[in-house]
Amino acid sequence: MLAVHGSYCHGEDQLIIQGCSGSAQMAEPRDTVVLAYSGGLDTSCILVWLKEQGYTVIAFLANIGQKEDFDAARKKALALGAEKVYIQDVCREFVEEFIWPAVQANALYEDRYLLGTALARPCIARRLVLVAKEQGARYIAHGATGKGNDQVRFELSCYALCPSIKVIAPWRMPEFYQRFPGRRELMEYAQKHGIPVPVTPKAPWSMDENLMHISYEAGILENPKNRAPLDLYTKTCDPATSPDVPDELEIEFEKGVPVKVTNTRNGVTHRSALELFMYLNDIAGKHGVGRIDIVENRFVGMKSRGIYETPAGTILYHAHLDIEAFTMDREVRKIKQGLSLKFSELVYNGFWYSPECEFLQHCIARSQQAVAGTVRVSVFKGQVYVLGRESPHSLYNEELVSMDVQGDYEPADATGFININALRLKEYHRLQSKVSTKQDE
Repeated sequence: MLAVHGSYCHGEDQLIIQGCSGSAQMAEPRDTVVLAYSGGLDTSCILVWLKEQGYTVIAFLANIGQKEDFDAARKKALALGAEKVYIQDVCREFVEEFIWPAVQANALYEDRYLLGTALARPCIARRLVLVAKEQGARYIAHGATGKGNDQVRFELSCYALCPSIKVIAPWRMPEFYQRFPGRRELMEYAQKHGIPVPVTPKAPWSMDENLMHISYEAGILENPKNRAPLDLYTKTCDPATSPDVPDELEIEFEKGVPVKVTNTRNGVTHRSALELFMYLNDIAGKHGVGRIDIVENRFVGMKSRGIYETPAGTILYHAHLDIEAFTMDREVRKIKQGLSLKFSELVYNGFWYSPECEFLQHCIARSQQAVAGTVRVSVFKGQVYVLGRESPHSLYNEELVSMDVQGDYEPADATGFININALRLKEYHRLQSKVSTKQDE
């Protein structure tokens, strides 16, 4: 991994970049742009197009867990005219500093989406800004479309981390999108400039992958009535043909974060964050866990259809939800659920580095102090089943709740409890009856 300058404050999950205040002057020997490069059709064409506009282009590619031939991508970018190519492995920080806070929050956008892409963007943007600072670049560029969420996520993150940075977004520039109104024109440009881009009719949709998930959208998927082809999925097996024997896992949490996973069938254990997460990806993928097909509300105001595979994230969502309910006070959890809803919305909309999101992360982390223990789950045929749980901080009192033991509870007290709660209902319906009678007269 190439070195970058800057420092991280892990306690606050806040990046400090020297020389990136709004009033700071960045080195400007020439107009240099750092391009968030993927190696695909769009960013390859954008790289060449930026050079045509007179920019010196530095390509930045984050290894965030996607299946990619990074050496081939580096050679391709250099062949297309990139001055330098930075390829950096961000997988570990992605898990520890972005996925884990989402697990603590039980983050879920619109009740179904586990935010795989939304969490990856601020992680990538952080490194993108660091490279720009190191290289004295005044500009960063990306290949996100003008209709999607990613343009917002990338740019809000970059502006928050380095207010003086300037962003080039070709898909929002008339001179670019009028020149390339469709894929055909982009392909013709690629052929003219010797850009090798493998595009086959077998995959007429766009994909975006990282360690947490993979998303599929556009192309034939834009019609929400169309069923996704069976060969679309790449991270998970078809649940119908998955193994007939489940895997049972014990997942241990400390402060709401998974710290250990053990497969009770074979004794395999993982403790490090990255290894643990990758192992859960493998197990969930083998059993077809983590598939969803949804229509969601983009931040920019339109509905879009997305298909997602989030294997490990799905297991952890169910396990954490269970241990949290087991160890957290009822009223605290109600407040925390509201915070989680807002946190999910902020992450989806690109406000990871906002003061309100930072505040929410502190609140949610505080709520997790006693969320510790072990959850046992079965992973089988596309589903995650909770089998049991134990915790040193459990608020569950077996004697108190038992139907066979009275414990420190007087059943007769429930009569007064019910009567007090019934008072409001009785009065409401008594008055409603009066109103109805007058209306009938």
